[in-house]
Amino acid sequence: MLRYIAYRTLVALFLVWIVVTAVFLLLHLIPGDPAELLLSQGGIAADPEAVAALREKMGLNAPLWQQYIAHMGGFLSGDFGESFRDGTPVIGQIALRLPRTLEVIAGAALLATIFGVPLGTYAAIRADGKADALISLLSSVALSTPVFVVGSVVILIFAQELKILPAGGFVPFSQNPLEHLKLLLLPAGTVAIALWAVITRMSRASVLEVLQRDYVRTARAKGLGRSRILRRHVVRNALIPVLTVLGLEMGTLIGGTVLVEFVFNWPGLSGYLVAAVDARDYPEVVGIVMTISVLFVFLNLVVDVVNALLDPRISLVKS
Repeated sequence: MLRYIAYRTLVALFLVWIVVTAVFLLLHLIPGDPAELLLSQGGIAADPEAVAALREKMGLNAPLWQQYIAHMGGFLSGDFGESFRDGTPVIGQIALRLPRTLEVIAGAALLATIFGVPLGTYAAIRADGKADALISLLSSVALSTPVFVVGSVVILIFAQELKILPAGGFVPFSQNPLEHLKLLLLPAGTVAIALWAVITRMSRASVLEVLQRDYVRTARAKGLGRSRILRRHVVRNALIPVLTVLGLEMGTLIGGTVLVEFVFNWPGLSGYLVAAVDARDYPEVVGIVMTISVLFVFLNLVVDVVNALLDPRISLVKS
């Protein structure tokens, strides 16, 4: 197991290096002068002196290999430079906003797993029955409904009609823990609805597959009860593909909660990325993209390790 974890860690580090290098190369492959693009507004050409000063500040006058070393050094030290908009360190803004986005994603993943795995398992047990059809219908509706529509509906129901939760906003946890959790519930729940549909469908398919395995038939032949078979033989093995999909979905959501943060006025990382792109703030965009990419790789590493703990055969095959 330790050999497998070490192997997967090395692969993850290699992928991080690939991502950081790819970001650097892509930025230099884009046609045009980045400094000139950043300073040009409304089709008006930028002042040549300002362009030259910005190029010097960004280190674009140095040879490519020196720029790459500086790029890697900044990544390893966590120094992504300063924002062009307000001069604040980019890493500080990322450190401030990233936990807020992770809160929404973690809350959504928790809710989706709590409701998705049991319902998917129940649908598999009652395959082709009325309960299975109803659960499949609800998951289809949840998947096909845009997130901004879901957000608007939950605000209408829980904030305006029932008046039990605030419609949006943000309060730091340290300032008011209860109010923070109340403000977090609706955005996390909105993200959880689509994620629940994915987890439910994956759980159903995975449980159906495991129910056909030989060791499950053997357990039935030995006279074990259904609940014991599900608990000891089915659910644990069925969780492996479910956790894999959950990890991939969580990685995608790190940079994909833009609409949710906008609807609920939640100051997270996704909204920060959109504002940085709109302002053409080069250091902010690079810092956020690399942070999201590294987190995505890290989540996949965690999923691989958890899967190996659930099924030790994985570590024997892949190490």
